[in-house]
Amino acid sequence: MSLNGWLQILLFIALVLLLAKPMGSYMTRVFERRRTWPDGVFGPVERLLYRVTGIDAEHEMRWTEYAVAMLAFSTATLGLTYAVERLQGLLPLNVQHLPGVAPDVALNTAISFTTNTNWQSYVPESTMSYLTQMLGLATHNFWSAAVGLALAIAFVRGIARRESSTLGNFWVDLTRGTLWVLLPMSFVFAIALVSQGVVQNFRPYDKATLVEPQTVTGADGKGTTVTTQVIAQGPVASQEAIKMLGTNGGGFFNANSAHPFENPTPLTNFLQLLSIFILPAGLTVTLGQMVGSPKHGRAVLAAMTILFAIGVTTCYWAESQPNPLMHNVAQQRTEQQSGGNMEGKEVRFGVANSALFATVTTDASCGAVNAMHDSFTPLGGMVPLVNILLGEIVFGGVGAGLYGMLVFVVIAVFIAGLMVGRTPEYLGKKIESYDVQMSMLYLLIFPLVILGFAAVTVMMPTTGLSVLANKGPHGLTEILYAYASATGNNGSAFAGSNWNTHWYNYSIGIAMFVGRFLMIVPMLAIAGNLARKKIVPASAGTFPVTTPLFTVLLVAVIVIVGALTFFPAISLGPVLEHLLLHAGHAY
Repeated sequence: MSLNGWLQILLFIALVLLLAKPMGSYMTRVFERRRTWPDGVFGPVERLLYRVTGIDAEHEMRWTEYAVAMLAFSTATLGLTYAVERLQGLLPLNVQHLPGVAPDVALNTAISFTTNTNWQSYVPESTMSYLTQMLGLATHNFWSAAVGLALAIAFVRGIARRESSTLGNFWVDLTRGTLWVLLPMSFVFAIALVSQGVVQNFRPYDKATLVEPQTVTGADGKGTTVTTQVIAQGPVASQEAIKMLGTNGGGFFNANSAHPFENPTPLTNFLQLLSIFILPAGLTVTLGQMVGSPKHGRAVLAAMTILFAIGVTTCYWAESQPNPLMHNVAQQRTEQQSGGNMEGKEVRFGVANSALFATVTTDASCGAVNAMHDSFTPLGGMVPLVNILLGEIVFGGVGAGLYGMLVFVVIAVFIAGLMVGRTPEYLGKKIESYDVQMSMLYLLIFPLVILGFAAVTVMMPTTGLSVLANKGPHGLTEILYAYASATGNNGSAFAGSNWNTHWYNYSIGIAMFVGRFLMIVPMLAIAGNLARKKIVPASAGTFPVTTPLFTVLLVAVIVIVGALTFFPAISLGPVLEHLLLHAGHAY
């Protein structure tokens, strides 16, 4: 750990908090359909889209209609992406003449990008053409993020409205989120990335001659001399921008943000980190402004910041430690000189920025990586895993993080009401049994899918365990992380294993679908029920949701629920691995 590393982390946190208010205020104006500076550009486009598609922008939807519209849109776009992948060999902009994508990989990928997960079980540069990357994947980076934004705004409206049966119009929220928020920000960010060296072209892949030929040993044990290297490229910057801003995470290259064409400099690394958090942080300000309680928005932002600070501190500390199995050898001295565990990390980023990136990307359900989590120390690798297992609500994905956090707010307010022996209230609305039941359904779906699939997989020696590169507790962590990442719609992988098999493609596809859409339904049900309620005047027994005490209670509820649900699995994975490592056992 170094002063320089801490200063970079503190600068990042400070800028996120500083930018949250202007970003949140802008989104409030966008979704309340008030005047904003891009109206002259996007207003005519919006009206044209409504006219062509026959959408009545003034029509208000009940929560059930809102959910049906969202599911219909997601299903249609999922089918489009699947078709583009399967027909890839017949479509243009395929400079490498790649064939159509296999059915199981195509289905897994279509679900992945539709659900804002962006899990990739394939090697992008040798599987997807330029057209597939743009039309099939990059478009979903906009759509899935805009859907998350729309759902969060619908939930906030449910809290803000009184005696109303509607939550807004999904098509309007989707359109405004795309045109007013995601498109202009992505355009500016893409230009900034290109200026720093991120690739943006349609050229065929280059072939370079190696200075020193390399001998590669194949699976059959025979050696092959390699004299050239294929250098993949393509329209990277445009996809990289929305990949980060939309908390998507799917890389143009297999190495993701560790690849120099995606993330070439420390400045691009910092900008990518900032872009991941800016919209989720801004949404807490939008929450406070739309419900008429800015202090409540700040209290929620404070809870997110506290959980983030705990995670990044733990990860940075753990990765700053050298491997305890290395005693009095050159690698031990090198790791101590470089500041810790450098395995699986890019030298241009170092330990501090690798730990920060791993924490941010799993806090925000982004899934982008600039280092291999599989090479982290056991406790360092536990932080990204725990971030996902908490429900992806520590800032979380665009929109998804806020509505996930608000479900925890409902539970925290309910517990506070039990403590003082009165009916719980949330911003003047009574929290009743239906709200708590839907909240618990939302929270129970998540561990049921993760632990269920993980349990089945470890009982399948051939199908489930044979692909693992590691055995013992580390192998269990890889499996647990894979299903947590899928169900939490994160998309990052612990790496070290081959997930491109029929079992993993289909089971992870199901986990991604359930983790996105089955959890949305109870969330919208809560929003619809809250919108119908009357406002109850505050009294001496009302628990305020704007104070530090509320923030502490919210953080405690999140940690306790996560610990009660997942601690047994974590103790058999990274915790046991840490104990074995320090006991001097390798496996």
